[in-house]
Amino acid sequence: MAQRSDTYSVEPLPYQVSAANSWLGRSFRGLSLFVRRNPLSAFWGGVALVIIAIAIAAPLIAPHDPLKANFRSMTKPPDAHHYLGTDQIGRDNLSRVIYGSRTSLLVAISAVLLGTTTGSLWGLASGYIGGRFDIISQRLIEFLQSFPDLILAMAISMALGTGTGTVIIAIAITRIPFGGRIIRAVALSLKEIAFVEAARGIGASSLRIMARHILPQCVAPYLILATTHLGVAIIIESALGFLGVGVPPPKPTWGNLLADSLNSGLVPPWWLVVFPGLAITITVLAFNLFGDGIRDTLDPRLRGSR
Repeated sequence: MAQRSDTYSVEPLPYQVSAANSWLGRSFRGLSLFVRRNPLSAFWGGVALVIIAIAIAAPLIAPHDPLKANFRSMTKPPDAHHYLGTDQIGRDNLSRVIYGSRTSLLVAISAVLLGTTTGSLWGLASGYIGGRFDIISQRLIEFLQSFPDLILAMAISMALGTGTGTVIIAIAITRIPFGGRIIRAVALSLKEIAFVEAARGIGASSLRIMARHILPQCVAPYLILATTHLGVAIIIESALGFLGVGVPPPKPTWGNLLADSLNSGLVPPWWLVVFPGLAITITVLAFNLFGDGIRDTLDPRLRGSR
């Protein structure tokens, strides 16, 4: 007599397997199409991913402790032991550049996500609701846009005090107007379209219409905004660190590394200026060109012209 088994194996349903395979297939085809149509943007997107991977794996990659001073190797040029040289108190410049990428990218990515998301939701509500709420919202956005990004971020950072969270908030506020303007324009163009009118006619609430019918159409502009503004956020964070109102020392950031190079004498050693500046330049270039490729891919007009 066969014994009864108390364990059961759960097999995935056929439609679940087909849905997963379909999603993976679409993702792979979309990535392949992006690489074929925008090889330059795909290359710089790969560079951006490598930079992010280096920042995440900094404790495994950095050859030295970025905060450990060595007074026997102060202000040494690049050699076999310190590939990018040392600073004025003997700290390894390569390790500080690698660890600086963690803070700079963390601040930039967090600020862009926070600011762009807040501005996008604000613009969505402003464009759909309209009326007095829209008028007041646009005046507030125009007020924020009347200040240069760096000046506004500097003023907010100085008012709230230095710190990583403060710098994230300061940069995020400078990103709000862009998301608010662009997503508002998308909402204005969609709220009178037939499918939105049909949803309104069957009694759907304004919140449901915005969440189910208009918000999905804003994903492409949101992705374009987020990727293209990462480079700007990195520059602002580096400028704040260089001016002394960013993330405070001893935590290394690319802006702090440039500021510390000025303490080495009247003429800073070239390796303390070139390598942090090169890291900023390559990272900003990578995110900007990758964002341009995403814009060309997601914009129907540009996609049709190609």
